[in-house]
This record gives sequence, structure tokens and C-alpha cells, in this order.
Amino acid sequence: MKPNFKALLPIGVFLVLYLGLGILFEYVLKIPMGFYNIPIVVIFLVALLVACIQNPKLNFDQKLSVMARGVGDKNIITMVLIFMVAGIFVGVVGRSSAESVAYFLLSFIPARFAVLVLFVVSAFVSLAMGTSVGTITLISPIAIAVAGSSGFGVPFCLGAVVGGSMFGDNLSFISDTTIAACNGQGCDMKDKFKENFGIALPAAIVTAIIIVIKSLGSDVGEAVIQDYNLVQIIPYILVLVGGIIGINVFVVLIIGIVCGSVIMLATGATAATDLLSGMGSGVSGMFETAMVAILVSAICALIEEYGGFAALLDLIKKIFKGQKGGKLGMGLLVGVMDIATANNTVAIVMANPIAKEMSDNYGISPRKAASILDTFSCIFQGIIPYGAQMLVALSVASELGSAVSAFQIIPNLFYPYMLLLSSLVFVFLIPEKKKSSEN
Repeated sequence: MKPNFKALLPIGVFLVLYLGLGILFEYVLKIPMGFYNIPIVVIFLVALLVACIQNPKLNFDQKLSVMARGVGDKNIITMVLIFMVAGIFVGVVGRSSAESVAYFLLSFIPARFAVLVLFVVSAFVSLAMGTSVGTITLISPIAIAVAGSSGFGVPFCLGAVVGGSMFGDNLSFISDTTIAACNGQGCDMKDKFKENFGIALPAAIVTAIIIVIKSLGSDVGEAVIQDYNLVQIIPYILVLVGGIIGINVFVVLIIGIVCGSVIMLATGATAATDLLSGMGSGVSGMFETAMVAILVSAICALIEEYGGFAALLDLIKKIFKGQKGGKLGMGLLVGVMDIATANNTVAIVMANPIAKEMSDNYGISPRKAASILDTFSCIFQGIIPYGAQMLVALSVASELGSAVSAFQIIPNLFYPYMLLLSSLVFVFLIPEKKKSSEN
């Protein structure tokens, strides 16, 4: 395919519209969660219209056929189905277990290490639930309570929560970023998990050490203790263990759904009718993400047909030399997409087809490519002041009378910074295996 930079216009249109409207809503009109009040599906439809108008050599029926090939790809279908089933799982199990885990640890760990508990709990909950925003929504009120009773600063506590939530977002088997990265690059989730774990664990350990050192230098008060119930975390544990040992993700999620349904009904945590309602709500929560995956696959199919990806790949080859350069280029590519969209899942979905071409050209295995996409997107998403994670933390703090700014929290985001450092070590010092079980 002949390189053609004009074919990249739909991506440019999307980025200008989404980023421009986001800045307008968030910082000019002062609309709360401004970036997330923009109908992203509508913006992608505009980008798709631009792609359809381009290249008059193909008639509309031919363009529909090109789009159908993109949307009908096995990885796209698998991704959408996993999104839906994961939504049902979260809808069934609910999120009440997060608070139980936090209060369980706070009940016997000294108050001086309460911020470390917040980080560890946020990491575990996001790993089990697969959502950083959901974790922050649940744990932030506890962080505010810890700050109020212990004397630790609110930015310090919230920084630990946001950082811990990105740990699980990057690793969880039911995280939409993991689903998008693995299916986009064609690798097994357990392989990507093993690749990512070697990057994330050192970053988490160093972060924990930094938190402990900073905590030891502070005066502390009493711990926060409330009632807790650990039975409801069993489905999360099953899903986590099943994913790690390599059981098919659909089988793992179905086991989690069945187990969760039994526990929620047996403990009286929910009624049967509410359980069905929760399933519906869980699936509905994934509709936008699934639709974005479909629209992006259609747009990318047209861009590839027109020669846009060939042009972009040629440019990347001129800038980034060798396999290490290719890995860094891939990470920066998804990072720029994340800065522009403020959504790490969308950034991965948009970067996937280009990254796939890069992995073939630079000799990067699918598991490493998926790991780089997920990790770098989480690094940027965990730091940007207008990302959903930061905005939710700020909103919770404001509602509870502990208003802080994003720029007070950003210096306390130790985990994303350590993850960046660990990722650069991974890119430049860890060699690619010559032999791989992947195709």
C-alpha cells in the first residue's frame, strides 16, 4: 500500500474535536468532569464520516466492505464479548467488598502505615475489579477518613489511592485496557500478565518503600475501623487465580458470575430481581467502550486501506531505530493518544493497528507489544490532571469537605513515576527473547 499521510485525517479530526471540546468544557466553561461529558461515540462517528468521504476511487459499498472486514476481525469480536461478560461480572458481584478489604487491614495494621494500606488495598481492589475509576470512587472516602483521623495529608492519601488503582488497571484480567491490548495484539492474557508483572511489581515495591519512609516522618493519630465482610471477595479471588493459571477468560468470568450470584443471594446482600438488574447495569456500562472498539476498527480499516498506517510507520521508522527504539516509539504513541483522549482504553484501541504493524516490523512479540501499550497508557492516564481518575478523586474530596487541587496530588503519585522508570528499564535493558511460543 502506497504511503499517504492524508489518510490519517480522521484521527486528526477526532483528536482536535475531542481535545478541543474537552479543554473548552473543563477549563473554560468549568463543567465538572468536562472531558467525560463529551459524547465520544458521536466524535468517532464524525471521524468515520471523514474517512468515508476520503478516497473517491472507492465507492461507498466498497468502503462498507473494508469496514466490515475491520469490524469482523476475530480479535474485535472477542474483545466486545469479553467487555460484555466482564460487565455482567462486576454488576453481579458489586463493589461493597472493596471497603471490607480496606477496613479489615486497617483493623490490625498500625495507624502509622495507614497510607501504605490505602495503596495496597487500592492495588488489590483494582486488580480484582478491573477498574481504576471504580476503585478510586470506593476507596477515596476511606482515604479522606484516614487523613482526617491520622493526620496524614489528603493529597498524600489520595495519591496512594490513585497510584494503587493504576496498578490493577494495568494488570487485571478483566480490565478493559488488558482486554483491548491483548486482543489487539493477539496474545493470551496470562502471557501479557507475566510480562507486565515484571514491570509493575518492582514499581509497586519501590512505591511502598517511599510511602513508608514518608509516613515514618509524620505524626499520626488513631486508625479508622468499621465493620467488614470478607466473604464477598471470593469471586474476585477466583477470577484472579483463574486468569493467572491460564483458564479461558470466558470460563473464568462465568465461574465468577455464578459464584458471585450464589454468595450475593445467600448472604442476603442483594435480592434476585436486583441481581438481574445489576447484570443489566453492568453490561450497559460497557456499551460505550464496546461501541468505541467497533467504530475505531472501522475507521482504522479505512485508514489502512488508504495507506495512512504505511505513511505513519515510515515516519516512525525514520525517528526510532532498532527494536528498542520501536518499543519506545510504541509507548510514546499510545501515551500521546492518551494525553489527547484522556482515556487509556480508547488510546490503546486507537494505537492497536499501528502497534501491530510496528511489532511485525521491529520484531516485537505480541505479549511485549500488549504490555507496552497497557503500561504506557496507564502511566500517562495516572498522571494527567484531567483524567477520570484524578477528577473522581478531586470530586470525592470536595464532596467530603477536603477540597484539594490536582497539582497537590500529582507530586504524590509515586507509583506512575516508578512505573515509568521500570518501563524504561524494561524497554532498554531487557532483551527480546529470540524464541517465543507466540506466532
